[in-house]
Amino acid sequence: MTFRAVETLKDVDFVIAEDTRHSKILFKKYDIDTSLKSFHAQSSDIKISELVKTIKSGKTAAYISDAGTPGISDPGFRLVHAAVKEGIEVVPIPGASALTTLISVAGVPVDSFQFHGFLPHKKGRQTLLKIFADAKIAHIFYESVHRFPKLLEELSTFVGDERVIVVGRELTKMHEEIYRGTVGNAQQNFTKDNTKGEFAIVVAPKNFVQSA
Repeated sequence: MTFRAVETLKDVDFVIAEDTRHSKILFKKYDIDTSLKSFHAQSSDIKISELVKTIKSGKTAAYISDAGTPGISDPGFRLVHAAVKEGIEVVPIPGASALTTLISVAGVPVDSFQFHGFLPHKKGRQTLLKIFADAKIAHIFYESVHRFPKLLEELSTFVGDERVIVVGRELTKMHEEIYRGTVGNAQQNFTKDNTKGEFAIVVAPKNFVQSA
């Protein structure tokens, strides 16, 4: 958390949170007593309209997600879209982001890359994985804890055991882990005991070879 972020959360009239339970933990740590309103992926358009109406009445608000900078693979984009449409100024407060955190220490070429958010669960998933096989640039995406073991199997099938990947687990959190190595070694490294949390993955360009 930055000083600016803490000050903003204290100064606004109310905070919109993806999960108020998680936000209350953050608020307790930084002694924030601003009122909370819930907004998440299942929230209706009516809820968005109510929040926007409140802000247009003259109230100030901040939005925070469960983890990381809102708006990236996150329901926050719906809220931002609605606010901008109504002429409300939306000011970004830089904070933790799994994407930028991981590429800054990836150790593979990321001067040019493609970000996919979360890969589709079914339709189009294999098509994307096949594109990774001959990719000349890095491909970056998020994966949930439930699908991560299967993802490693899929990468083994479609890009090969020798392809270099970088895996960030629980980035910027207490149990942060960063793995750099081949797909094959990753399958040995990650077991049921250390596949908890959320993952960000970099698939290195095809011809990148990791130094010994």
